[in-house]
Amino acid sequence: MSDNVAHALSGAGGGIISMAVTYPLITIGTRLQVQRNNSKDGTAYSGNMDALRKILANEGLAGLFSGLESAIFGAAVTNGVYYYFFEAVKAAFERTSKRKSMSTVESMVSGAVAGAMTCIITNPIWVVNTRLTVKQKKIKQQADSQENESPSTIQAFGEIIREDGVLSLWQGLIPALILVINPIIQYTAFEQLKNRVERVRNMGSLDFFVLGAISKLCATSVTYPYILIKSRMQLKQSKNENERYSSLMDGLRKVIASEGIAGLYKGIESKIIQSVLTASFLFMSKEALFSYTVKLLILIGARKSLASAK
Repeated sequence: MSDNVAHALSGAGGGIISMAVTYPLITIGTRLQVQRNNSKDGTAYSGNMDALRKILANEGLAGLFSGLESAIFGAAVTNGVYYYFFEAVKAAFERTSKRKSMSTVESMVSGAVAGAMTCIITNPIWVVNTRLTVKQKKIKQQADSQENESPSTIQAFGEIIREDGVLSLWQGLIPALILVINPIIQYTAFEQLKNRVERVRNMGSLDFFVLGAISKLCATSVTYPYILIKSRMQLKQSKNENERYSSLMDGLRKVIASEGIAGLYKGIESKIIQSVLTASFLFMSKEALFSYTVKLLILIGARKSLASAK
């Protein structure tokens, strides 16, 4: 069995760890992203701290973890698929070029292929997660009422298919595919920085943490408006034509028209913090888990030797 499987499994493990650690920031960021013009009833969030305060007051600590079940599953699948295809393309380039490291262009191609495959395969998971994350519970509901309780991941899947059709699970796919540029920037920056550091010394866990943070900061800062539009398109589309996005460009146009340029950057503070921390923990934990994954595969007979593992 090739190293691709070991990278996929360790990437999935790293994704689970990083998602669990940073999920409250994801909840706050996602709710700010999908929030339209501020309502007048005091329920709208004016910023990150206001969102945190209102979620805790109205929904309790559990509100910060709405949709965690689907997010953990999505993170495992997303990172597993991404690392499998990234490492597969990377190995092909290295066999062809006879070099131990990829060029910038090769890193970008590897990221594009892996990102596109990941988007197509995992988009349904993130549609469900986005809807679960922004579904606000009402603390004053009757104790015996189940009507307003957040559905489980499986129930949400069924509800989306039943009400909007199977194709609705791929809402937001186009901006998601465009957002392939995010991991391309991230992983290209990471690979090139790693190559430079490794020319001088061996990298440790802290190095992976810092390089992961730097690379994700670059990627998220550039692509945030597309992230916001993707989140809104993954919601159940409104019947109000002014709030319904028929395409990426339509979404960008309507946000700017109704909310101004600043509307494209709602929730960016928590998103950058979350993205940087997620990437840092992901790279650090993935590298730490890789060697254990290889040993496990050898132990169960799925891999014959460590010779090519590193």
